[in-house]
Amino acid sequence: MADRQQTDPAPQWWSRPDGTTDARREGVPSPRPESATDGEAQDEVRPAPQDEAQDEAQGEAQGEARADAQAAVRAVRYDPWGDQPLHAVDRGRRGPGFRLWQVAALAAATALLAGGIGGYLGVLAERQSSTRLELPQAAVADKGRAPESVAGIAATALPGVVTLHVRGASSSGTGTGFVLDQQGHILTNNHVVADAKEIAVTFSTGESVTAELVGRDSGYDLAVVKVSGVRGLQPLSLGNSENVKVGDPVVAIGAPFDLSNTVTAGIISATGRPVTAGGDKGDGSDISYVDALQTDAPINPGNSGGPLLDAKAHVVGINSAIRGADKDDPARQGGSIGLGFAIPINQGKRVAEELIRTGRATHPVIGVTLDMQYTGDGARVGDKGEDGKPAVTAGGPAARAGVKAGDVITKVDGQRVRGGDELIIKIRAHRPGDPLTLTVLREGRERTLEVVLGSANGS
Repeated sequence: MADRQQTDPAPQWWSRPDGTTDARREGVPSPRPESATDGEAQDEVRPAPQDEAQDEAQGEAQGEARADAQAAVRAVRYDPWGDQPLHAVDRGRRGPGFRLWQVAALAAATALLAGGIGGYLGVLAERQSSTRLELPQAAVADKGRAPESVAGIAATALPGVVTLHVRGASSSGTGTGFVLDQQGHILTNNHVVADAKEIAVTFSTGESVTAELVGRDSGYDLAVVKVSGVRGLQPLSLGNSENVKVGDPVVAIGAPFDLSNTVTAGIISATGRPVTAGGDKGDGSDISYVDALQTDAPINPGNSGGPLLDAKAHVVGINSAIRGADKDDPARQGGSIGLGFAIPINQGKRVAEELIRTGRATHPVIGVTLDMQYTGDGARVGDKGEDGKPAVTAGGPAARAGVKAGDVITKVDGQRVRGGDELIIKIRAHRPGDPLTLTVLREGRERTLEVVLGSANGS
């Protein structure tokens, strides 16, 4: 079927390509009127009749011309209903597009993505930047400390404090000591080295050497060891325990639980505190009697034998014992509870001198045997001594002063005595040859007796 010619104006929703409106091939007739159909197009004016041959030739020529014209029209004119329109402008209803929530979600996702990328790039730039992040900090100050401060005391004393590692036949342990002189003598506790087979001494510098036992005394719980071939020893200065008052600041140095060079601080809590320690052997030979300085500076196992220092870094005591909670207390604390005890340095100095000279220490005595089962107030002289001997040694200091069996000693130099242990402690706080005043209760009456202390070899 031939194409139908359209001469009406073009619809508004399409347009022709530029330069194609009037383009016609030469000799192509104009479009036909609307009334003519594609298959019935005829010329409006027919030529005059001719002969049959001419008519036939003319008809064929016109038919060919008509076919060429129709082909040219089809090639030039644009068919809006064709498969491939040249231009299309749709002015009708628009599609749904993006809704408001979709736009908001897209914006939020874009912001999050941009923030994440920006943060990552910022961190990456910071790490790769040559500028280092520095927080505010105080400048380096003078590292010196006042001599009477804890830091100043520690700095003065630490070079003269040592840690002792002791190996015995069946056990080993750790303790502390301090240098007494340039000859290498070191003072420590007897219970630190009592069963030692090998003693190693480590200085605050980390240098470690072997030491030998010079002498020891279980009654005072003191011992002296010696190192050889060590240069640059720094002995500690000894103070005077008679000058110590309750409330004075003190510093303790030791190796609690093998933590060498540990420094703790506190005050003097009491003076003249009667303390007994030891007694593990069961026969009383290892019991020590100390007229101790009490301190709240933390002291723990390993501090034994270390120095207790005053504000001038002078040694005023030798840390020796602590008081823990009762063994049957379920909340018992094994370490320090603020009750530490130190042997006064005056007593330690005398014993150390004797141990260095002779290897043994002497004990002041009055020459009596005490009734340790007595539960009353004071220290009672027994009725009999060991092996049936008299309770008052004949010709001894007590016998010369007039003390008799059964007397109850209630005071020493005016200080109350509450039991036998306290009497021993009060006596051992003095030197042999010192005079004492004893208050004695006999047959309900108090008597005052003067006694000069004797001497006995220690163990």
